Amino acid sequence: MLQRLAREPLPFDTIPAEEPASAGSDPEAAVGPDFLPPEFRAPSRQDVAGFMMRWMQPLVVDGEVRTCWQCGAYRDWIVFCMRDDSVWLRCGSGHETKEPGLDAAWYNRNSGPVDQWHPSVEDGLRHLGH
Repeated sequence: MLQRLAREPLPFDTIPAEEPASAGSDPEAAVGPDFLPPEFRAPSRQDVAGFMMRWMQPLVVDGEVRTCWQCGAYRDWIVFCMRDDSVWLRCGSGHETKEPGLDAAWYNRNSGPVDQWHPSVEDGLRHLGH
């Protein structure tokens, strides 16, 4: 069986080699044929100012329930993960504070898939019910 497999061409051997992209060519043309067209691609992390998600339950960081330092709210947060990997909390009253106990890794573990892109923070907050 190994001898027979050695005689058969590998799948990548049957695909014709593509011309290398010239220095002045369009970067979209250099992308392989199976890559999504630009209108279907999601923006990368560097293309957006940050991500946000709603956190309805009390937020526990290092064994302590986080409360808003101004109004005392302890649930229904909007959690922002900014481009610099900092995490910010916003209560329902609109008070914002940086949360040093959380980072981008925590955000990525706890957030769901991105379901909407918004041109402004206000549009995102409306989408999340704030």
